[in-house]
This record gives sequence, C-alpha cells and structure tokens, in this order.
Amino acid sequence: MPSLGLMVWWISFLALSISLSASSDDQFTIDGTVLELTDSNFESAISTFDCVFVDFYAPWCGHCKRLNPELDAAAPILAKLKQPIIIAKLNADKYSRLARKLEIDAFPTLMLYNHGVPMEYYGPRKADLLVRYLKKFVAPDVAVLESDSHVKDFVEDAGTSFPVFIGFGLNESLISGLGRKYKKKAWFAVAKDASEDVMVSYDFDKAPALVAQHPAYNEHSVFYGPFEDGFLEEFVKQNFLPLILPINHDTLKLLKDNERKMVLTIVEDETHESMGKLIKALRAAAHANRDLVFGYVGVEQFEEFADSFHADKKAKLPKIVVWDGDEEYDQVNGIETVSHEEDHLTQVSRFLEGYREGRTEKKRIKGPSLMGFFNSMIGTRSVYIIVFLVAVIMMLRSLGQVEEPARVRTAASDGQATSVLEGETSEHKPRDKED
Repeated sequence: MPSLGLMVWWISFLALSISLSASSDDQFTIDGTVLELTDSNFESAISTFDCVFVDFYAPWCGHCKRLNPELDAAAPILAKLKQPIIIAKLNADKYSRLARKLEIDAFPTLMLYNHGVPMEYYGPRKADLLVRYLKKFVAPDVAVLESDSHVKDFVEDAGTSFPVFIGFGLNESLISGLGRKYKKKAWFAVAKDASEDVMVSYDFDKAPALVAQHPAYNEHSVFYGPFEDGFLEEFVKQNFLPLILPINHDTLKLLKDNERKMVLTIVEDETHESMGKLIKALRAAAHANRDLVFGYVGVEQFEEFADSFHADKKAKLPKIVVWDGDEEYDQVNGIETVSHEEDHLTQVSRFLEGYREGRTEKKRIKGPSLMGFFNSMIGTRSVYIIVFLVAVIMMLRSLGQVEEPARVRTAASDGQATSVLEGETSEHKPRDKED
C-alpha cells in the first residue's frame, strides 16, 4: 500500500508540473507581433524562449516611437526563423522597479537575451538590417559551404555588420571552437572546395587558407597557417577590426573589448583629399604591426575626442600618438606630427621605431577614458534636459512668477552638482539614446 500511495503521489506531481509548464507557455501568443511584457511575465518570457530581443522603452521617448514601426516589421520575419527570435518590449517607465533591477537607465535600451544571458544591442535599427544582424545569434557556429554559390550566398546574407571568416580547404574541427567562442563577433564558415574563380574573387592562391573579410571597410586578409598552437586564433582576433579604423561614435563601441594599443593619427579634416596618402601609409604600417590597432580621427568630425589628446584646430596636425584605450597615451620624442613635405610611410615607420625603443613621453588625456566616451554617447541628452530645466526655473524665478520649488541635488556629467526640480527627479531620468 505505501508503494501504491507513493506512485499516486508521483503521478499527481508530474501532472501538476506539466500543467504549470503548459500554462507558462500558453500565456504568450506567438503570432509575429511584438510581445508586450510586464513585471509579472518578464522572467517567464526570458526563460520560455531561447532568444528574446527586448526593447525597454518609455512612452514619451521620441527615439522609442520611431523605433516601434521597425520592430513591428522585423517581428514576423524573426518569428518564422527555424530558431525563432521573439521581439518584445517593456515599459520601463511604468515598471521602474524591474528597470532598476536590470540597470536600465536610458531609453530605448535594447537587450538580446540568448538562453537567458543578456547582451546590450548596439546594432542597426532599420527593420531589414536589424533582422540580418539578429540572425547571427541563431545561426550555426560554423556554416559548411558545399559550392561556389553557397559561398556567395553566405557572404551576401552575412551583411556588413560583422567580419566574415571562411576557411577554404580547412577541416571544420579546426575552427569550430573559434566559431563558438566568438559567435557574437563574427561569421565563420568552411568551404570544402575552392574553384579558380573563388580563389580569384577572394584573392588567395593556395589551400588550405583562412580568408578574413570586412565588408563594411572593403578589406580582407589571408592566413596560410600554421593552423595550430594558437596562431589561428591570434589571426582571428587581430582581424575583428579593420586595418585602419576611422574613429567615431559607432566605431568606439568596437574598441570596448579590444586589448591592443592604438596608433592614433589626428588630422584636421578626415575628408580632405590629402588623406589618401596618409591612409595608404598607415595601412602599410598596420600590415607589419598587427599587435597594434591603427586609427584616425578628424578634429572637424569629432572635436571633443581629438581635444582629449591636446589636438585642436590650432595645433600642428596631423598628430600621431599611441593610446592605451584608457586614460594615457605615449608621444614619441621628436616625432609628434606627420609632415606633408616628407614621405608619410617613412615618418610613420620612424615613429613606430621610436615607440618600440621606448623613446616616449607618457601623457594623460584631457577628457574621459574610452568608457567615458562610450557612456557619454548615451548620456549627453540627459545633461541637456537638466540644463534646460534649470534655465527655465531661473527664468521664472527672475520674473517672480513662481515660488521657489523644492530642490534635490543631482550629479551632472562633469561631476558638478546641479539643481533640478524634485518632481523631475525619479529613479528614471528622461534620457534618450541617440541613434
């Protein structure tokens, strides 16, 4: 009798578990529309679906409103994938307690939850590009390409947001580990055969070979081995970034996980016709110095960033330094600028020689570190709002039309305390992320 009772108990328990599981799945209707999440079903959605893209928004946010139709267009396409991606949104202004717990402090904040693991999304927001970008996270770690047409289709489908690595004549097992490890950073594939046309198209002359492409920068590199003892992974890591990286708000994000120092050249205007010769020299130097990242920035295009290296329109330019990606940079004694009257490659080579030999002077940047610049890209608007509110309050006070409101102290981005209306200070300040 005890065994019979125990059996009945187990059957009841299993039935209850199945019932609870079914009820959890049934609360979400997957019909290609954007799911509206709340604080009560958020955790359930993240655990129910393998891949969920969540838009944390505020109803008053202009950027959020412009994003809505793009998400609506992308949702049915992503829901029909073999491994579907669910698009959802949550009103972080309404469910502020959950937003605080998830450290959502700006709108919109876009998060991709892959098997419950969160990753903030900084990719494109147009529906077609969003779909192409997100497909990367449910694609195979390494695609196996059987023919020339498959190679062509693979590269076209990959788009321009990620670098592409294709192993021609390589065994899949050689790069499967890299495909898993760096799935968030690049596309990986192996092609069993390489026709003469493919070899010409991808500019390699023998197999096995690993070809790295940067579609956005029209760059590619070829690695012929050795394919063991870490050499293959080192090549892959060095090719996550293009040889020459133009520095702007978007490309700064690519440097977040970079461990190499950067040879940074600061020019007056990066669109000037004279830039062609300089970029050619920098690219040649980058080929021979893969342990460094090479980049350039124009004062005209990104004045705040350039000024951090004590370079403005009044300074002698182009200026060349080695930046550690944080708060310091090295200046090579006697070779602080690149002259237009002498061969650029010769000057860059001398600069690198001086840096390798330690003939440098270490300096601190004037402004924020890389993370400071990165954070400022999403927080600048909040400063504008605070300054605007303070200006309005001061104007009204001067006109004698309002009583002095209660105030609280709020830290502005420059570290100084700024007074704002208490009513405008909540756990979530109005802060739009710029596109």
